[in-house]
Amino acid sequence: MFLLPMKYSFLLPVLALAMYTCPPIAVQAQGDYPTNSQVTQRLQSLSRSTNAQLQSLIKTEGGQDIWVLKIGTGAMDQKPAIAVVGGVEGFHVLSVELALQFAEKVINEKSEVLERTTFYVFPNMSPDATAQYHAALKFERRGNAVQVDHDRDGQKGEDPFEDLNGDGYITQMRIKSPMGEYKISDEDGRVMVKADRSKGESGTHILHTEGVDNDKDGKFNEDPQEGIAFNKSLTYKFPAFEPLAGDFPVSQKESRAMLDYLFDQWNVFAFVTFSPANNLSSPLKYNAGEAKKRIVTSMLEKDVAINAMVSELYNETISAKSFQQDNQGTDGDFFQWAYFHFGRLSFSTPGWWVPEVKNEEDKSFKNGEANFLAFAEKEGIADVFVDWTPVQHPDFPNETVEIGGMKPFVKYNPPYEKVAGLAEEHTSFILKLAEIQPKLEFHQLKTEKLGNGLTRISVDLFNNSPLPTHSEMGEKSRWLRKIRVDISSKAEDLVAGDKIQLMDKLGAFDKISLSWIVKGSGNVEIKAGAAHAGFATLDVKL
Repeated sequence: MFLLPMKYSFLLPVLALAMYTCPPIAVQAQGDYPTNSQVTQRLQSLSRSTNAQLQSLIKTEGGQDIWVLKIGTGAMDQKPAIAVVGGVEGFHVLSVELALQFAEKVINEKSEVLERTTFYVFPNMSPDATAQYHAALKFERRGNAVQVDHDRDGQKGEDPFEDLNGDGYITQMRIKSPMGEYKISDEDGRVMVKADRSKGESGTHILHTEGVDNDKDGKFNEDPQEGIAFNKSLTYKFPAFEPLAGDFPVSQKESRAMLDYLFDQWNVFAFVTFSPANNLSSPLKYNAGEAKKRIVTSMLEKDVAINAMVSELYNETISAKSFQQDNQGTDGDFFQWAYFHFGRLSFSTPGWWVPEVKNEEDKSFKNGEANFLAFAEKEGIADVFVDWTPVQHPDFPNETVEIGGMKPFVKYNPPYEKVAGLAEEHTSFILKLAEIQPKLEFHQLKTEKLGNGLTRISVDLFNNSPLPTHSEMGEKSRWLRKIRVDISSKAEDLVAGDKIQLMDKLGAFDKISLSWIVKGSGNVEIKAGAAHAGFATLDVKL
């Protein structure tokens, strides 16, 4: 049985789980992170459920579908919804699998949650980039398949990565030089760290990604054969003139298609994005100065309190604790767009972290890569590092050049056999978030006969949830629809009170008292709500 944490148990009844009337959807066995075709096959299998609708929003330049799977029952667009998003970063293949397995688990478990909540699952927003995980040459790709002149020199993709040691991985190359900014780490001889000049440390190496300076401009791999990164091209803090961002925000057809779709979904009240950004295991802090700027750059104070509450729920549900948690998002990313420009509650998590490991002296590592390598050794995870090997490099004749470093993908994506447990816990968290969604209810109904065929109706509209109907940012942006209250009485029979009332929001466990005077007999219906907050109806006998 699926239970709320004890402190929330008084809010909502325990959800009773039952079997679907339709046969369970078979989940395809996987031995590694899925290819794009496997993602499509699994989504098409899920779409056979009566509780799911699959739609391709558009095809990318590389011919890949941008899928959205809508899960729920009844009028799905007229009840509060959570959007679950994966693949915002092409190197984060774990995120795609977490979103997929969430969809598979929700569909295979019928519960009251599907009657109250709709889920929009976008499993992979960067399919052109995630395909690099399965390519012969592996590197942590972010961009789509559009041809772009990243270094603005009039040529497209003329300075890409090169596999100089022929191992199928793009890693790093270090060039021994007293003018370098990097030195070998004291914690692990395989790791390169920046020399701390403030402490009198001198550098010993120059560090670049593996490749050749093809265009002879002194830079390496600055014009790769990849296009625009989805997670760097949204409207909030758009990083103009930076590689992988594009010439203007939302320049790519996949980002436009997704945002166009979302702007039609008035019922989304929260996002859960699987991405490197993190405000779940470690909530964001309030910055009064940034919150009061004309262009707001801090989460607003009331929303920070909500973030802290949901973060606590997350940490009660997810067993893994991270070594390094701080990542409040990057310029142009989706996680921040969903909050600052779309006005919804926006939560993000990498889904997996490398836990803290102690060294031989029982002390914590200062460097994340050193900690990761110690973790991999402890867990018996092999094949995560390319040992430094000398090569002859045309751009550095008569100099010591070595190729090596962390293999692509390993820092962000655990071995596949660990994913099922992560997906189980994150599904549980998302369902708990759904349980505490805004819930409008009518209470304290009173009808008073006033004579001459008149009846006074008094009732309280109550939000029985620890979440408000509107985020503070959503209320400030005026984008979310207001709570609307309608009474079905004919206008000529409504002696006092408004036939239609609008209210900005109801806070957590907040109420508003409503009153009308109606002439006549029979019944009237009162309806209150908004798609993202749900609706409450009341039938009143006059």
